[in-house]
Amino acid sequence: MSAAGSGWRWLPLAALVLVLDQVSKAWIVSHMAYGGIHTLLPVLDITLRYNRGAAWSMLDSASGWQRWLFSGLAVVVGVGLLVWLRRINGRTQQLLAVSLSLILAGALGNLIDRLHSGQVVDFILAHWHDAQFPAFNVADSAITVGAALMLLDAFSDGRRSSN
Repeated sequence: MSAAGSGWRWLPLAALVLVLDQVSKAWIVSHMAYGGIHTLLPVLDITLRYNRGAAWSMLDSASGWQRWLFSGLAVVVGVGLLVWLRRINGRTQQLLAVSLSLILAGALGNLIDRLHSGQVVDFILAHWHDAQFPAFNVADSAITVGAALMLLDAFSDGRRSSN
């Protein structure tokens, strides 16, 4: 299959999400003080936080080795996603290609942060009264939406196969 017919045809989506992620993080860093909060909705704030760890700040307080572990993992995952995208049909497997492109963009967005400063910029804070979800960013959102779309694709593919 040609590159034009493969899932690589969806790489512009990954590039767009990656740019949105990096621009939003740069804007937040240049316009907000660390820990400052700007309320958007009663359940949603914009803040500036840094995460040296993984999801939900796991290993955030480790000695620094986690930067290289998670960077290496992001590189391996990114290469794997590129290979996977190259092997699928980007016309007939659109939902899978979109999901992989979103996950790729998210992995690369957070990798850029880790390589640049050793920490990921998080700024979206969802909460309900005193309960807070850990702060996240556009890259994290892309990974989450991509994973959900991948599950939807797998579920719908399974239903088509059983009929």
